[in-house]
Amino acid sequence: MTKPVHSSGSFTLGTTDPLTVYRLGFGAMRITGAGIWGDPPDHDVAIRVVREAVDLGVDFIDTADSYGPFVSEDLIREALHRGGSDPYGGVIIATKGGLTRHGPDEWASVGRPEYLRQCVHMSLRRLGVDRIDLWQLHRIDPQVPEEDQLGVIKEMQDEGLILHVGLSEVSIEELERARQVMEIVSVQNLFHAGLRQSEALLDHCTEQGIGFIPWFPLGNRALVAADGPLAAIAARHDCTPAQVALAWLLQRSPVMLPIPGTGSLEHLRENCDAALVTLDDAAMAELAQAVETA
Repeated sequence: MTKPVHSSGSFTLGTTDPLTVYRLGFGAMRITGAGIWGDPPDHDVAIRVVREAVDLGVDFIDTADSYGPFVSEDLIREALHRGGSDPYGGVIIATKGGLTRHGPDEWASVGRPEYLRQCVHMSLRRLGVDRIDLWQLHRIDPQVPEEDQLGVIKEMQDEGLILHVGLSEVSIEELERARQVMEIVSVQNLFHAGLRQSEALLDHCTEQGIGFIPWFPLGNRALVAADGPLAAIAARHDCTPAQVALAWLLQRSPVMLPIPGTGSLEHLRENCDAALVTLDDAAMAELAQAVETA
């Protein structure tokens, strides 16, 4: 099988014990049930999607203990874990903690140190590993002192439970405060062609060589609709609007690590083939301005 993802190029996370991954990854949120709650509608298809992502060249999978909750991590282990000293065969499984779930589409931050420690230990158990290659704080909990949250993460890193640390939905100021405590190798903020409120943070990460993981990289359906704002560019490049959205992200910055998620084999293949698309200068100039979508 050809591996289109390899055409996305690579990026190295971290300076100590660095990890190099292909830039187009896979987000494992959508392999769960509706509302990111419970089991997927078709368990076997979910397993096939995860395995085919790797077959297409993906070696960076992003998940979280709150997806399901727990369902995504369990499915990843079932699909890919093969035991031994390298149970995922070189595929980096990044996970997150710090959110609790009380029902479909309900999310609440909990940053108490004892809870964050529980998150890490339970993810280790579910994923079947001794150390998490990249563990990300899903949100900084405003109800808990920031230094307490960062402190326990650094403790777990020093204990060898976590190799690299990332943050999600942070400002430049929060990122820089965290970097005073430990190396932060990635940030994960909402960002796509139609919503760019984190553009200053992206530029900062580009300057500092920090990985930027845009969650919701395809935006809403209006952005990537067949008759949407990206349709003309897609027609000129003989690709789909979704592929334009992903190609733009990859060309926007060398630190960009898109993680499009899906529970569909068809959409997975479409997303991975976006690594083969190169947008011309005219398209990049057109996309330099934010695309307004409903």
